[in-house]
Amino acid sequence: MSRMEKVGVLGCGLMGSGIAQVAAQAGYQTIVREVEQSYLDKGFAGIDKSLSKFVEKGKMSAEEKSACSGRLKGSTKLEDLADCDIIIEAIIEDVDLKKSTYAELDRICKKETIFSSNTSSLTITELSMATARPKQFVGLHFFNPVPLMKLVEVVRTILTSDETFDRAFEFAKSLGKEAVAARDNSGFIVNRLLVPYLLDAVRGYEEGIGSVQDIDKAMQLGCGYPMGPLTLLDFVGLDTTYYISQIMFEEYRERRFASPPLLKKMVLAGRYGRKSGGGFYNYETGSPVPFDQGKV
Repeated sequence: MSRMEKVGVLGCGLMGSGIAQVAAQAGYQTIVREVEQSYLDKGFAGIDKSLSKFVEKGKMSAEEKSACSGRLKGSTKLEDLADCDIIIEAIIEDVDLKKSTYAELDRICKKETIFSSNTSSLTITELSMATARPKQFVGLHFFNPVPLMKLVEVVRTILTSDETFDRAFEFAKSLGKEAVAARDNSGFIVNRLLVPYLLDAVRGYEEGIGSVQDIDKAMQLGCGYPMGPLTLLDFVGLDTTYYISQIMFEEYRERRFASPPLLKKMVLAGRYGRKSGGGFYNYETGSPVPFDQGKV
């Protein structure tokens, strides 16, 4: 197998910029494509801040940071990704937008290019069918924050070739990540197990098994989890979890993937979690305060 040298990343948001950063850190020439220059500027500023923290903590030298930044390039043109060896898509979870982007890239990129998606819920098979290269299509599901989280789920479809999967798996490992093989089922491994747990925590709260704070404390101290389920929901985003649960319920038609009424109401009310200033906790007054203690 020939070594990959150039990586293309679609999207420079939180996930896309993180993926671009780890690719550049691993020595790959990396080009990031966004629809507007302002999005690139914001994403690259985040990358610079992240790399600066590594330097401050002694995990990277100033010279290494400079070399890493030198391997990163931004563009607003899909054509600039034509000679990439692998492309990782990390744009919004809009299946039609993803498919139209892949279809255009399919015409632009060299025939050897591997396509991959960082989607956490959509099926890789459906995305791959927008191209003439479904055998060269995989899922590469990274976790947030990408520079710190070690896991990547490498997802193969029923059409993915062995060579493509093996190359993608080795690529993920070359980024300093731990790779696991997953089948192309909605949620893959992590979300397939995590989402029902989070939804059940909301149901438990609805049913009065405990307060927000006590549910979180019980799961932290009783199971050794780094954070409780309702805190985690606020971190991930209640709107994001609701959206993922809709997709997973559509595929599996099982109650454990169905969104509880309270989660839907909180999303409708704009309580998305940390990013909106309030979810199961309020974050606007400094230390998080459970929303069932005093005013919402």
